[in-house]
Amino acid sequence: MTMSSTPTKRTVTGADLSSRGEPYLWSMGGALALGLVMIFGFLALVAWNGFVTFYPKPVEVLRLKDGTLVAGEPTRSEMYRLPKNEIDSLEDQGRQAVQEQHGFGSRTLYRTGNFDLYNEDFVWVSEFKVAERSTPQSVFFIERVEWGPFIGVLQTLSIKGENLHTGSFGLGRLGEEHKKAVERRNRVRAIERDEMGTLNHELDRMRLDLRRIALEKGKDSPEVKAEEKRQSARAAQLQTRYGLLQKEADAIKKEDSLFKVVLKDIRGTEKTLALSQIVRFYPANDLTFFQKLKVYASRWIEFLTAEPREANTEGGVLPAIFGTFVMTVLLAVAVAPFGIMAALYLREYAKQGRLVSLVRICVNNLAGVPSIVYGVFGLGFFAYILGGTIDQVFFPERLPNPTFGSGGLLWSALTLAMLTVPVVIVSTEEALAAVPQSMREGSLACGASKWQTIKNIVLPKAMPGIMTGLILAMARGAGEVAPLMLVGVVKIAPSLPLDEFFPFLHLERSFMHLGFHIYDVGFQSRNSEAGKPMVFVTTLLLIGLVAVMNATAIYIRNRLKRKYYVGHF
Repeated sequence: MTMSSTPTKRTVTGADLSSRGEPYLWSMGGALALGLVMIFGFLALVAWNGFVTFYPKPVEVLRLKDGTLVAGEPTRSEMYRLPKNEIDSLEDQGRQAVQEQHGFGSRTLYRTGNFDLYNEDFVWVSEFKVAERSTPQSVFFIERVEWGPFIGVLQTLSIKGENLHTGSFGLGRLGEEHKKAVERRNRVRAIERDEMGTLNHELDRMRLDLRRIALEKGKDSPEVKAEEKRQSARAAQLQTRYGLLQKEADAIKKEDSLFKVVLKDIRGTEKTLALSQIVRFYPANDLTFFQKLKVYASRWIEFLTAEPREANTEGGVLPAIFGTFVMTVLLAVAVAPFGIMAALYLREYAKQGRLVSLVRICVNNLAGVPSIVYGVFGLGFFAYILGGTIDQVFFPERLPNPTFGSGGLLWSALTLAMLTVPVVIVSTEEALAAVPQSMREGSLACGASKWQTIKNIVLPKAMPGIMTGLILAMARGAGEVAPLMLVGVVKIAPSLPLDEFFPFLHLERSFMHLGFHIYDVGFQSRNSEAGKPMVFVTTLLLIGLVAVMNATAIYIRNRLKRKYYVGHF
């Protein structure tokens, strides 16, 4: 006898969350929130450190327990483990405090400046070594053209042999004399770089013209002799003008040497400095809030409009701003037509099959190639092969000095265009695929040709998506550094790619770039601590520049989207 068993019913006491996907929804939402926190945290870190870099800080004067005097701006503090010999040198109270903190103590990093006197810009001071701390109002923070800042007091102002000691002149008088000294320094710079540079450029052009004629006609040809005779008279005029400019510059320098200031550091060492070699000065501990804002604004203006100095750790970044902007614009101009044409052919004209699929796979794989590989290719193909050929054909008189046969602005833009063209191709293909087939069919039914359909219907409709790809390409290219190190970027550019000489924009010249500037200041300067503030402020500027360029492209994209927004047929 068999007994039949009836299935038991399972009682559901609650909802099965996994079947509804809620855990996965929570995890995806958490990942998104974490990503947003990381992004905004990074931007907040860069913004905070960047914006406070140029704000003037007070100068503290420390008297250490061994009698040493230290004066400087406190930059940051940290806890550190004291070595045994330092613990043994402490007093009983200090030794007990270290034991209570398990061998750790606090120390502060001070920016002492006076590199020409101390051979260092920063010094760590342990709190256990400080006997007295003060902020005297007589201490000045003086920014110099060379050797970085000087921290000390004013002793004497020398004006054409008349020595004025502290107390006999005010900051107003000093400011007036400094303003005149800066004008003299700028005038000498204008003479030596601009006016003499123009003469040197014309002399060099004449030399190259003569060499070109010699290469074409022969060294002993009548054409060469006639050109030499013509140039000799012009060269004499230029040399005369050059001598007058040199005399004017020497006279200004001689006058400028009569205006000096004697400084004294906190330890009593005196330093005589030409007044024109001072960039900015202020009493660090005797500034009102508005005076601090004035110093803060003047530093930002200098940063955005001047050239760098002191191994890029001070001064401005105007050449780097210009180089980054022009290179990014050239990149966009180069990558847009090639990327759009390639995507148009793959999507609209090519017969879909294995070969086209293979090409798409190759394009996608190109997006994953390390950027330094593109730099090697750009150096080998663009600079050495293509640029070398251009030099031989068009600039033989300049050889063996290369013109286009070395790294430059043009080759850097083309190299980054190759790096970013896969992004434009993929985004353009997606934008073309998103255009409804009914719109193509309607255009063809009205008698339009395939090209007319693409030109008047497909491309305008896909333009917002194409602009999206171009925006991504610009953002990617503007931040690249590795390939640029091989094909044109330099630490210090002797001149901007833009000047008053034909063809005005010199694409063959090396240039400065904000991304490389960040790398150079952060890792190649003589003192990483001195370069750290410039790293943050330059990073902030680079982010802002990319954001402005992207915002402009997004504005154009949105205008196009509104202009060509239509419904499906």
